[in-house]
Amino acid sequence: MFKECLKNNIMPFIILDKDKPYYIRGLKEYDKDKRYLIDTCLHSQDIYEDICNQLLNFKIENDN
Repeated sequence: MFKECLKNNIMPFIILDKDKPYYIRGLKEYDKDKRYLIDTCLHSQDIYEDICNQLLNFKIENDN
């Protein structure tokens, strides 16, 4: 799924262990209410984006 997101210009996401119950609930309830899964994925995208931004803004300080 990660590669498919990148291929389709969608922010990828990784479901963290703490969010797995929500992801599983979203999969189980998808036919009844799609919002559970969508909200979990959007939340995970936000986390992934934040981590990427932190890494891209990382600055190496020179000891000289």
